[in-house]
Amino acid sequence: MHHGHLIPAVDAALQLAAHGALASIVVTPSYTARLRPAVESSGLPVRLVELPLDLASTDDVDRIPPDQEAAYLLAASRLRAPLEHHLRAHAPPVTCVVSDICHPWTTGLAASLGVPRLSFLGMSACCLLCLQTEHHAAAIRNAYAAVDHWHLIPEEPVEVKMPTAAPGFLRLPACKKLAYEKLAYAVERACVEVDGVILNTFLELEPETVMSCMEVRNVNVWAVGPVSLFHYHQNAAALAARGNAPTIDADEYLRWLDDKESSSVIYVSFGSSAVHAAPKQVMEIGLGLEASEHPFIWVVSSENAGQDQEIRRFLEELEARVSGRGLLIRGWSPQKLILSHASVGGIVTHCGWNSMMEAVAAGLPMVTWPHLAHQFLNEALAVRSMETGVSIGVEWSKEEGVEVAVVERGVVEEAVRSIMGGGDEAAERRRRATALATKVREVGQEGGSSFINLHRLVKRYQ
Repeated sequence: MHHGHLIPAVDAALQLAAHGALASIVVTPSYTARLRPAVESSGLPVRLVELPLDLASTDDVDRIPPDQEAAYLLAASRLRAPLEHHLRAHAPPVTCVVSDICHPWTTGLAASLGVPRLSFLGMSACCLLCLQTEHHAAAIRNAYAAVDHWHLIPEEPVEVKMPTAAPGFLRLPACKKLAYEKLAYAVERACVEVDGVILNTFLELEPETVMSCMEVRNVNVWAVGPVSLFHYHQNAAALAARGNAPTIDADEYLRWLDDKESSSVIYVSFGSSAVHAAPKQVMEIGLGLEASEHPFIWVVSSENAGQDQEIRRFLEELEARVSGRGLLIRGWSPQKLILSHASVGGIVTHCGWNSMMEAVAAGLPMVTWPHLAHQFLNEALAVRSMETGVSIGVEWSKEEGVEVAVVERGVVEEAVRSIMGGGDEAAERRRRATALATKVREVGQEGGSSFINLHRLVKRYQ
């Protein structure tokens, strides 16, 4: 239920409905209000099925301590019986179950209903290839080799520093608790038993890897992304409410952006990874953005900003110094709305796939700052394949599974200047990003690869 999973899953449901399916989105009570605006404003045959999750604490994953997330996901299997009862009691009969990879219990649900189960993965085909392959180390080498193979302009070979562990996020050293082991086993088994996979990518971006995924598992892999394209023509209010309760004042952000020059603003967000940022790192990011002299929007964790007095005081002082040039957003940010604005010219990202695809769709170059194993694969795609990214320079941490070394302010400043400044390299990077955005719009239109895959997918399982 993290935003990085929830938002693209709902977007995918809306895309399927736009191509003729009746889609039912299963949610627990904490998420109904967040999703209702996007669903109701779509005008599509999409139903929200709210089912209570009987937990001692809360069904809101944002309130679950990180060390209890695996237990939370395992407890979600309690939804199976009430969901099966609902589906059998309401017409029309279900013809297919689509579930996030973190809900392996849906394997038994689909089997009991006698219908196929498709796995929806909000990740790249590179990551899927690694998850599907028994020997992860070999898979990740193949994925990096594929990135080299896709390089648009062949040059002398460049050494790629390989992560020292597989990108299986549930097999990291930091996840060696019993609940994570149980969840990892269940997820891996469910991946083997799946009838097909829906990916939030598009064929032209990862052509050979999508085909390799189909060959490895001998199942259909439907590349239907970017699923966020459904919102391409929506108004600001609808974009602001996407994935969150409609409490965001979109006009405030738009007024601020309207006063800035075209492509002059850098957007900085690290997704849920921002929650775990050390105070020292938060300060170095802020000082680096200040020194870059470029206008910026920086999304900071409401948890860090609200509970740590040192960070709170630093952010308040920073806001005063950069007033008018820098905008800090505490907590939820209407990211797609902001990235779609003409004043935004680049993004600093943790390389979560949802953010990567939204940046690609918006035609933005990136500063890549991965935190977890699979995000390093995404970084490789941005820097080496798409050639629209500049790496901040962090390396995979074998011991902890997360990047803990502090990136100094000077490195942040230099990275921002490299994608926002002038020069031939920056101009060529922006040209490639713009060309990719054009390709994205083409794949989502009639006759495009993602459009065709969505149409075929719906027809197959109607």
